[in-house]
Formats: sequence, structure tokens, C-alpha cells
Amino acid sequence: MSKAQHELPILVTGAAGRIGSVGRSVTELLLARGFRVRAQVRVDDERATRLRALGAEVVVGDLLDLMAVHRAIEGCERLCFAMSVAPTYLEAAVNVAVVAKHHGVKAFVNLSQMTVNEMDIFNTTPSPQQKQHWLAEQILSWSGLPVVEVRPTAFMEGLLLQTAKAVSMQNKIMAPFGKGKNSAIAAADVARVIAEILSEPAEHIGQTYHLTGPVSQDMDAVAREFSAALDRTISYVNVPLEVMKGQLAAFGMPQHVVAHVATMAGLHQDNRYDRFSNDVERLTGIRPMSVREFVQKNAHAFAPVAPSSAAE
Repeated sequence: MSKAQHELPILVTGAAGRIGSVGRSVTELLLARGFRVRAQVRVDDERATRLRALGAEVVVGDLLDLMAVHRAIEGCERLCFAMSVAPTYLEAAVNVAVVAKHHGVKAFVNLSQMTVNEMDIFNTTPSPQQKQHWLAEQILSWSGLPVVEVRPTAFMEGLLLQTAKAVSMQNKIMAPFGKGKNSAIAAADVARVIAEILSEPAEHIGQTYHLTGPVSQDMDAVAREFSAALDRTISYVNVPLEVMKGQLAAFGMPQHVVAHVATMAGLHQDNRYDRFSNDVERLTGIRPMSVREFVQKNAHAFAPVAPSSAAE
């Protein structure tokens, strides 16, 4: 069915995210293709206003509220379920699944995590968030819904932008990743894949796609990409995991998120993020963004800052 024939809106949950929001980018891409988009947001703020300005139909409501989920889904045949890290992720996912089933949704794109690929009934990970993603996939599989699973690896926004202060002040990437490799992906590339699937979902139903960047490399290689992008020498410093956990807690990060980030760091140390897939290019015809391209695009975040200036 072409977009000209398809007049029902496509629902995108989590459309108001801030840093690297996949939901917001999917909304923008689908609108640019001429589709009607219903964008679900939890709070009616300036982000919702911007979505309306783009042409989206904004629906405000919490995915933990069943009636709010009905308002979001009713009248939509296709949807993307995307939600940020939260202890209530599983409840929200089940709410969306049961309501989507009730309304006869014909394409359900679930933004999951690649780590789920390594889990089974006997093994998950110490991250409550990753376990919830695995459980959500099991429920969606049992539901009989027309599901497409999209499993990206670690996001560049989370992996690289969190190092911005140390890069700006000390020309160092300070992270507890050891010698492990990663193939981090930009949120924009994940959004491109989801928009492609939602545009013509029929051939994708029942499929699982694994999304990575263009190469798997260790953090020393990542530092060299930073150096090339910023035209100054950036080095990688491996720091103790406990130090990072303490810093995150000191910043007021919720324990659920700290546990998730710490688990990712530990998996990275064990080289569990050494992955590669060409699904992004195969599905979209365009190769995913490299670390160098990502850093160049976000160069302002890594601009040199004197320590005294940063403290002011």
C-alpha cells in the first residue's frame, strides 16, 4: 500500500525524546515522506509544540495509563513502540501490545536492543532494563501481533556524548570499556531503518533486524576517529567501573539507569559488543554513520574548554 493510499496515521511513541531521540527522528522522516503521523508524548511541552509545527498529530498521555494508550492507538494500523530507559518499561510495553491487539494493528515495530540476541530462558544480564526488553520480546512473540523487531547495538549518543566533558577539557575519552570493541550506531540511522519499515511494512513482518555502525573497533581506534574529526589528538583512558558508577550516582542518575549503564560497560569490557551487521545499508541503501562523521556532526559538544571556564 502506497502512502497516497494509506490515509490512517502511523503512531510513534516516545516522540518527544531529547538527545538523539529515535521517536522524534522517525516522526520527522515519515512526515517528510508524506505520511500522517500521530506522535505520542508524555508531557505537553516545547518538544510537543515543535512536533505539531512539523505537522504531527500530538497525543499526550502516559503509556502506563490504558485509556491514554487507547487514545494513542485507536485509528492507527501501524506503530513504532520506542521508549527510553525506565523501570516501568515492561508494563508500558505490555499495555501497548494488548491495546494494539484489541485495535487490530497490522504492523508493530518494536525498538529493542541487540543484547537480547544473547539472552534465553536461562540467561539474561544484570541490567533490569535489558531483561525487560527480553521479556517484552517474548510477550510480543506470544501475542500473535504482526511484529518487526529492531535491535540496535549501543547508541553513539550514549556511548560518545557522555565523554564530551573530558574530551573538551582534557582531550581524553574516559570510560570503563577496557580493550573491548564496539560498533556503536547513531540514532539517526536507527530512525532511518524504522521509517523504511513503517513505509512498507508487509515484507518485514516477522523479521528481526540487527543494527550496528560500519565497523567494530576498540576504544583506541575510536579515539583516533575523534582525533581525525576534531583535528587534535584525543586519547582513550580506561577508568575503573566503580568510579563511573559513583559519578553517575553523584549526578543524580536513577539506580535503574546506573545499573543499566554499568552492565553495558561490563559487557563492553568482556568484548560482548564486538558485533557487526549490514542491515542498515541493506534496508536503506545508505551506509550507517561512522564515529568520525558523528563527532564531526557534533563537534560543538567536544570543542576545547579550559578547566577554569568549565567550572564557572
